[in-house]
Amino acid sequence: MTRFALVVAVTSGLALTGCSAVDGLPNPFAHSAAPAAKVATTPPSAGWAKPPPGYLGGNGGIDAATIIGPPPAPDSPRGKAERAQFEETRKLANTETWSRAIADADLAGKNGMKAFSCAASVTLSAEATPTLANMLLRLTDDAAKIYQPAKAIYQRPRPPVGNTAPICVPREAWISTDGSYPSGHGLIGWAWASVIAELVPDKASPILARGKAFGDSRIVCGVHFQSDVEAGRYLGSALVTRLHDDPEFMADLAKARAEVAASRAKGAPEGCGA
Repeated sequence: MTRFALVVAVTSGLALTGCSAVDGLPNPFAHSAAPAAKVATTPPSAGWAKPPPGYLGGNGGIDAATIIGPPPAPDSPRGKAERAQFEETRKLANTETWSRAIADADLAGKNGMKAFSCAASVTLSAEATPTLANMLLRLTDDAAKIYQPAKAIYQRPRPPVGNTAPICVPREAWISTDGSYPSGHGLIGWAWASVIAELVPDKASPILARGKAFGDSRIVCGVHFQSDVEAGRYLGSALVTRLHDDPEFMADLAKARAEVAASRAKGAPEGCGA
């Protein structure tokens, strides 16, 4: 199934990154509450919305499979460790970390822009920075043209296939038909962070940390392995590098820079905590 943006309704003001972590993930024992009878999830896929056309019109000459190579074999040390990580992170169901992962599932822009606003200390939104908001949505279309062929080649089963463990999305058909490797969210989160960091360079570190956490949320959700997300980040870097050779993207980047500067002059965003 072709997957596009997911529109979700979640509580605002979630923390930006996890607590103390191994490989960037929250320590599951820091949120040891047992799952409730009903596990919170994103809305069903009927809420997905197709993004506007991307900049490249295709994959831009980026051969994802060549860049990332195959995923770890299930019986390899890395494969076994990732399976154990999936089982351990199921303890995060219905915690604050879980809620943040549900918010990060949203590729429609609202929740993602909010989180990146807090990281950048600048209000980023369709109202305050419309060119940037549209750019990020267009990048999701470019991203799909890159990661989908690699998914089709490798056809790695997702972590929840063959079990009934809690995950942060409804158990729909795409879980079995849409490959796990590479992660589209890992790609998109890193690409978004890279673009925003270029516009707010003095906040590059927290912005890129937020982009990393955006991908890690898919591990918390239980729909990707860590190597899926890491492969997505490589492709996110490749996409942004390629887009810097696209005149339309560069023109929009200049417009977005002016928007961000104007928004920043109005003060820090609200609802980001201390």
